[in-house]
Amino acid sequence: MSDAPALDPAVAARLKRTADGLVAAIAQQYDTGEVLMLGWMDDEALRRTLTTGRCTYWSRSRREYWVKGDTSGHVQYVKSVALDCDGDTVLVKVDQVGGACHTGDRTCFDAGSLPLADGAPAPAQ
Repeated sequence: MSDAPALDPAVAARLKRTADGLVAAIAQQYDTGEVLMLGWMDDEALRRTLTTGRCTYWSRSRREYWVKGDTSGHVQYVKSVALDCDGDTVLVKVDQVGGACHTGDRTCFDAGSLPLADGAPAPAQ
């Protein structure tokens, strides 16, 4: 059990968590807008992220906290954190050092675009 203070109650009251107590956390490169990854945070992970300046996530598979970069060296330095209008997603703007994806790639979203059905609007350029 940690002696650290809990997440600010005013922030905690705004969160809409999943059944397992988590909110989605999108990491975005602060200066380019590049979407890097999606992770999950509970109240404690969000508190650590807000107070340490490093992204802390909850691993659903390992059932433990992990600080991005502690094992890989691919650190996320927090520049800002915002809560979306519904309170179910946080946007963490970071300065990403190295790859954000567990594969080592810069972003988790570069595995290729999915095909759009005929008649679907063309993507904005």
